Amino acid sequence: MALETSPDAPAAVRTIANGIASWINQLGAVWVEGQLTDVSIGRGTTTVFGTLRDTDADISLRFTCNRRVFEAVDPPVTDGSRVVVNAKPNFFARRGTLALAVNEIRHVGIGELLARIERLKQLLAAEGLFAAYRKKKLPFLPHTIGLICGRDSAAERDVLENAKRRWPAVAFRIEYASVQGPAAAGEVMTALRKLDGDDSVEVIVIARGGGSLEDLLPFSDEGLIRAVSQAKTPIVSAIGHEPDSPLLDLVADLRASTPTDAAKRIVPDVREELDGVRQLRERGLRAVTSWLDREMHALAAIRSRPSLAAPVTDLQRRSDEVAALVDRSRRTLTHRLDRASDDITHRLASVRALSPKATLERGYSVLQLADGTAVREVAQVAPGDLLQARVTDGRFAVEVKSEENT
Repeated sequence: MALETSPDAPAAVRTIANGIASWINQLGAVWVEGQLTDVSIGRGTTTVFGTLRDTDADISLRFTCNRRVFEAVDPPVTDGSRVVVNAKPNFFARRGTLALAVNEIRHVGIGELLARIERLKQLLAAEGLFAAYRKKKLPFLPHTIGLICGRDSAAERDVLENAKRRWPAVAFRIEYASVQGPAAAGEVMTALRKLDGDDSVEVIVIARGGGSLEDLLPFSDEGLIRAVSQAKTPIVSAIGHEPDSPLLDLVADLRASTPTDAAKRIVPDVREELDGVRQLRERGLRAVTSWLDREMHALAAIRSRPSLAAPVTDLQRRSDEVAALVDRSRRTLTHRLDRASDDITHRLASVRALSPKATLERGYSVLQLADGTAVREVAQVAPGDLLQARVTDGRFAVEVKSEENT
């Protein structure tokens, strides 16, 4: 109901504000599309504040939402994210401001597809399907290459022509499959199982040209990703162009930016390999020749040394030195033996000169008491004592007749 007002009977500000609030509060929840800006979380609260901006016009609305609602979006939303929100408009009469009370947030359009792929990517990454240690090494020169592609496609021509141009003898086993639409993932998995079961196939290429996100969705299918991770044959992903990056690129053992790039990376270039062999042979020849020259110069230097030029001279010199040393040692030993013999003779003469026996041989005798004590003084004997007189060839008894001191 419209308010009746006039210059003489104006309405109060609170009346107008409360009327606007009452009218807006009657509106139900609405879905609104826009771009998030100026997102912030109030300090000490669980409320998120921000602005929802129209992407085609310079119009925006403030919004608020519970922090749990904001953080429940997967992948997380940030400033600049395009979203669709379910919100109820609220007018705050005291401040005179309008804001959307958001109770659900979703990524919009392509963003929603990307969000779903991102959730699957995080799930598979958490299981370790993209880990580097799971990557299998490609053979240097595969004899047979498995190729999964669309029938009569540009991707098939790019792989075959570039691979055979690089290595004409390479062979292919091709399995055709839909590379677009709801049946594509299943057909690619069927072709993969056939090629993976063929022991002659040494590497498998899954190839397709570029396309929109929707066109490339089959190559982010969870079933296909798990089938590739379980394959025993190395897998090369050659989907789209350089900017395209389906989940197949992450699980494959090698990611090629294009089908042409895949052909270049799975087979070597025969001309480059022949040039490499030629260069290696030349390097080997130069290395062996250089080594032989060094060894010949070293051998010549060794042979020019005196020890090898005239080995007998050195041996003769050493023999003369040994003979001189032997002669010198003999003379020294003889001299020392002679000196020792003279010393022994002198010592023997001294011992003999000091021997009691020598004294006895000069006519002296030793008188001993009955207990064997030698008589040195007259006071040791008395007349009538029997003494033993010891001479050089024996002993005899002597009787003391008298004693006299001198």
